Amino acid sequence: MRYLLICALLLSCGERDTPSLSTTQGATPELPAPRQTLLPTVNIAPAKGWPKGAAPVAAEGLTVQAFHTGLDHPRWMHVLPNGDVLVAEANKQDSGPKGLRSFVEGLVMGRAGARVPSADRISLLRDADGDGVAEGRTILLDDLTSPFGMALMDGYLYVANTDGLVRVPFAAGQTEVGTPEHVADLPAEGTNRHWTKGLLAHQGKLYVSVGADSDHGENGLAAEEMRAAVLQVDPATGAVREYATGIRNPVGMDVHPGTGMIWAVVNERDELGDNLVPDYLTRVRDGDWYGWPHVYWGGAPDPRVDQGTRPEGEALRPDYALGAHVAPLGLTFADGAQLGHGQGAYVGLHGSWNRVPASGYEVVFVPFSGAMPSGKPQTVLSGFLDAEGNAYGRPVGVEVAPDGALLVADDVGNTIWRVSR
Repeated sequence: MRYLLICALLLSCGERDTPSLSTTQGATPELPAPRQTLLPTVNIAPAKGWPKGAAPVAAEGLTVQAFHTGLDHPRWMHVLPNGDVLVAEANKQDSGPKGLRSFVEGLVMGRAGARVPSADRISLLRDADGDGVAEGRTILLDDLTSPFGMALMDGYLYVANTDGLVRVPFAAGQTEVGTPEHVADLPAEGTNRHWTKGLLAHQGKLYVSVGADSDHGENGLAAEEMRAAVLQVDPATGAVREYATGIRNPVGMDVHPGTGMIWAVVNERDELGDNLVPDYLTRVRDGDWYGWPHVYWGGAPDPRVDQGTRPEGEALRPDYALGAHVAPLGLTFADGAQLGHGQGAYVGLHGSWNRVPASGYEVVFVPFSGAMPSGKPQTVLSGFLDAEGNAYGRPVGVEVAPDGALLVADDVGNTIWRVSR
């Protein structure tokens, strides 16, 4: 009975308006006054999966097909130099609810398809005949712990588990590997609310994106040590240090092909209104602080946070807003892509659970002019929601294949989609 009462109350309460998502996109988004309510808005798209023969909708001039189906919650991909595709099939470890808030969040995530058991493995997909469809799947690594990010560097395949970075000797073309060895611990204590650990190899170092263990630091800042940050790892020694901080939940990262600068997509805080706070795409540099949890978008104070605990210095303003609550996870620059978009970045928007109307649930292209974003996001792949608001799928990781197609991991549809001209 308590379960039913909580669900009914949450699904019927919260702020209701009809905001325009476009106002919270671009370099200068509109920031309305924060709105706090007794209970958060909950507008969940129940996970249904794709009906037989159905698929997402590609933008005009593009086509989409299934690269591989029948996966188990595919979240992230890594395309190898020979064209093989590694897929992390994973979800959050089930640690059980820790308090009412955690209990309710579990209900929400379960309805959205994000509480299935974690497969804890990395699979290898190979399209040997080049027809755009993988012939089969080989399990490359299993018995992992919620693996997510992957990187190939200096003869090793690195994998970011939720609680640690591991590696195995590896070269493109292999279909079997040995037992992974531990490289470095990663923070996974508390509720481990944001469990994903993105991974990027760049200039001899490894970069790990680590989300906060809370929405706005409500569990205390001591619980956020080495979290809400991009960490730098020295693969030779396993030494870990904070590279950029104050970033609530960074996930996908990539290197801009022209400048060599690291960019990331970030999920911002909730419960301040349908149009706050915009999720974003931004550069991350050594020593950057983006303000979480004290401020957002360069200086707007969060009314729920004690500003007396704020660090000295100015918070950096993110470079580009993607829209409120769109949940950007995947990021890859268009270098090598053959979809006709030009310079820019592809972003997988996993989709909102707490906004009316729903936002995200698509793959977009952010155009760049030189080193910086320019213009509004352009839809590349949509149709993940049906007319009743059910989720056929939810896009996560995005990667450019060697032939210029775009691969999209769909964790609700259990499919890797391939977008081409």
